[in-house]
Amino acid sequence: MSKGVMYVDNIRVEYDNEPNVLEVCRKAGVEIPNFCFHSDLSVYGACRMCMVEEEGTGKIDAACTMPPKNELHIRTNTARLLKYRRMIIELLLSAHCRDCTTCEKNRACRLQEMAVRFGIHRVRFDDTREHVKMDFSSPSVTMDLNKCILCGDCVRVCHEVQGVSNLRFAGRGPGLHIATTDNKPLSETHCVSCGQCSAVCTTGAITIKNDIGPAWKALQDPQKRVVIQIAPAVRVAIGEAYGLPAGENVLDKLVTALKIMGADEVYDTIFGADLTVREESAEFLRRLETGENLPLMTSCCPAWVKYVENERPEFLKNLSTARSPMQMFASVLKENYRKKDAEDGRTTFHIAIMPCTAKKMEARREEFRDAYGVPYVDLVLTTQEVVQMMKESGIRFQMLEKESPDLPYGMGSGAAEIFGTSGGVAEAVIRCCTPDKSKNALRTIEHSGLRGTDAVRFAEVTINGRKVRVAIVHGLGSAAKLLDQIQSGEVQADLVEVMSCRTGCVGGAGQPYALMAKKLQRAQGLYEIDRSAMFKRSERNPVIDAMYANGLADRAHELLHIEYKD
Repeated sequence: MSKGVMYVDNIRVEYDNEPNVLEVCRKAGVEIPNFCFHSDLSVYGACRMCMVEEEGTGKIDAACTMPPKNELHIRTNTARLLKYRRMIIELLLSAHCRDCTTCEKNRACRLQEMAVRFGIHRVRFDDTREHVKMDFSSPSVTMDLNKCILCGDCVRVCHEVQGVSNLRFAGRGPGLHIATTDNKPLSETHCVSCGQCSAVCTTGAITIKNDIGPAWKALQDPQKRVVIQIAPAVRVAIGEAYGLPAGENVLDKLVTALKIMGADEVYDTIFGADLTVREESAEFLRRLETGENLPLMTSCCPAWVKYVENERPEFLKNLSTARSPMQMFASVLKENYRKKDAEDGRTTFHIAIMPCTAKKMEARREEFRDAYGVPYVDLVLTTQEVVQMMKESGIRFQMLEKESPDLPYGMGSGAAEIFGTSGGVAEAVIRCCTPDKSKNALRTIEHSGLRGTDAVRFAEVTINGRKVRVAIVHGLGSAAKLLDQIQSGEVQADLVEVMSCRTGCVGGAGQPYALMAKKLQRAQGLYEIDRSAMFKRSERNPVIDAMYANGLADRAHELLHIEYKD
């Protein structure tokens, strides 16, 4: 990108790597309103809210599509521009459902924000758009297209990042709308429940499936023992809702909050992650020895598993049979509490707090039910839902005292903590498989290429004298390209880690909304926890050793593994 100087409202601004005038304006301290621009996606330029006026010529253009130009003088808030923007907002509101006070996106809606910013207090135009029925069919998200403003962010993230292309524009002119493949409900499409469409939605058109009601019902039922597990990625993101920096570990405060809200026991999913590492590492070493079904592909991400089932079933044999940490934890928990439930006359109700909307889908899979047809995970709440519950409870999060997760399932390794980052699962497995357990070996693994921000990256490590090639990919669109390369023989790999969300679970759709920079801060927060962890390898977890010795080893295949079949 060429360097130069621009003048924004008479403010001199030097530009260098800014891709468009909108970013240059931000550099000048001017926040131009927009609906359709998303820095992590391609430029669409449809909403026209970000128009700027060129001094001298009076020419106006969208700042998001306009490249920087040396010595260009622009105005961002002329009378004409303000008139246009107010008109755009008013027209959008005229075709928009206005139940703002009960909307899931109330106070987090871009349209609402802009209406307040520009002082829109009435709408002069009638709503002539045909209202459509809401889609509640998905286990992960809810779609209400009556609130759609056609910014196109959901279409672009589904196509460009995830490569699923399950959402599209349909119709023309006034009839233009967002539709699913073949106009089917979400549950009947190839949707993988990643929820990234809800993460980028500027209004309440696509939102996370709300399970707060059932959660409160369980917490307030004296006949239920509510046991909660908390995923690693949640602890470094939930504090953002209370003004804390991204990456700050607030697990101990969250445990306190959940106890206040009525939870009987609160555990840490890193216990389940250590179990997953132990089982997946053993499976990986077996496959390396036999050469069967390589590369081994991680199976912790349910959206990735669903994608393989839907789009690339030829790779099902490559998926690890190890259950995800959430499901390993849940199956062990429910089995161990069965006797306790009988003695107490209560039922254990298990809630998993996850950064991911796809976990809601995973919890409903028939494979993850006990012999009586009862799901191991009764309910999944996202980080955003827990924030809402704490607000409902009047909890002042910053003022809470700290409380550690309960034992015995509150103990885990540093390797389990980094599960929430892209590359973390593979690094945890490599740590476990590598015979050299020294600190220097850990440092070597850390700098092998497993960590990073590239969508696809490779690392080479040595295990038992053999060179092992590891591939790391985040974003299903990038994963699809990698699968093609593996299939064609262009890429050779022994272990492949795939996470459907960019940056991994820290960037899950259930987390507080954030752009790439903040997601990377969350990842660094998990790495910091790993650095100060009591032990950094999953095989050093003494609780798991004890459980294996007390009978879990005999039931490992039944409780800890699953085979995905076409």
